[in-house]
Amino acid sequence: MRDNSARRVRWFPYAVIALLLAVLATGTASNLHRNPQPQLVAEGITGRAGPTRIEEPTNSADLARPELIRDALIDLDALTLPDGATLAGWNGPWRFVWPRDASFVAAARCSVGQYTEADKVLGFLNKIRPTQGRWAARYSAPDGKEPQDGREPQLDGSGWVLWATWFCGQTQPKASGAESTNPMAKYWPMVKESGDQIVAELQKSGLPAPSPDYWERPEKQVTLGTIAPLLTGLRSGIAIARTLKHSDQTEHWQTALDRLAKATDKHFGPTYPRTPAKATSFLEPGIEPITLEGGADAIVTVLGPPFAPARDVVTKAIEHSRDVLTQPNGGVTPGEQWRTDGVTWTPQTALFALSAAARGDQGTANHLLAWLDAHRTTTGSLPEKVNRDLKPAGEAPLAWTTALVVLTASALDHPLPIP
Repeated sequence: MRDNSARRVRWFPYAVIALLLAVLATGTASNLHRNPQPQLVAEGITGRAGPTRIEEPTNSADLARPELIRDALIDLDALTLPDGATLAGWNGPWRFVWPRDASFVAAARCSVGQYTEADKVLGFLNKIRPTQGRWAARYSAPDGKEPQDGREPQLDGSGWVLWATWFCGQTQPKASGAESTNPMAKYWPMVKESGDQIVAELQKSGLPAPSPDYWERPEKQVTLGTIAPLLTGLRSGIAIARTLKHSDQTEHWQTALDRLAKATDKHFGPTYPRTPAKATSFLEPGIEPITLEGGADAIVTVLGPPFAPARDVVTKAIEHSRDVLTQPNGGVTPGEQWRTDGVTWTPQTALFALSAAARGDQGTANHLLAWLDAHRTTTGSLPEKVNRDLKPAGEAPLAWTTALVVLTASALDHPLPIP
């Protein structure tokens, strides 16, 4: 009888390889079904045929990437209604005013000297401000009503609005004589209500209660996405209160800020993940300690310039988070706990660009700006996402990304104020 064992041995590895390839193919198909490539919702603002050629900008902040910044400002014009209501996007579920996005638009406009336009944006926010409680996740335009779509109010709005108000007050030229009234004074009711709400939310631990943040989902634990804007918001509010001589708020908010800052370092340091770390691992002497669980989040950028004074421990956390969150297509995902689909989000990529520019890392800032520039739509708008195959996806233009790109270009041109 003929012995075929040798032949079987020779073919066995090929059979195993074929089986593995079949398993991989099945897994890939399943992953694509569960995490499909998001498609482009819109190429840009209706009626815009392509990047618009306009006169050379007079503000030097626009000179870093002229076409990118000119198109960004054009898109912000289109997204802002006459009463200052600034839409997050042009279409469907984006066609609302998010306090976060609008705050960044106001700051971006002030960074390039568009104070009148910024004042309209802040004026709309002042008109719709909550008299008590948290800011809504989003508001309809132009009536300013909260859409009833099940989204919970978001505490981070109080921080963003305070920061934008202070930022614009710092960047505007100081008037004299009869026009010397501080431009922040008319927004004091909004500032006071937002600052008081932050303080009211702080618990015995020094941290606020859980709240949805820019991930737009219910949260069981407090997240850095809420805490980071509250820290910069309180610092900004204190500066406004001090300037406007509201000593009661200055002292009250300073006490709250000290508690929140101390609790943040205790529960989130030294790597500042999205949620409080379960534990900290101290390795060998000379090796940086690491937090266990929690996961990196792009919002760690808000713990440093231009939102907060620079600290070495935060800078290390920012650089570590960018390394962890950078995807194969070159952009950044919101966080380690975000779905693993290889799709990148432009707001988070732009946050790292702004952080780098404000910290003096021009190489990283220019690299990320170039990446964002290269992945605009055919009409020149900045999209919400970039697919695994490097195609723009999601809403375009997206106000938050667009404003962040303008702020980054400004930071490359001149230092931005830091609360």
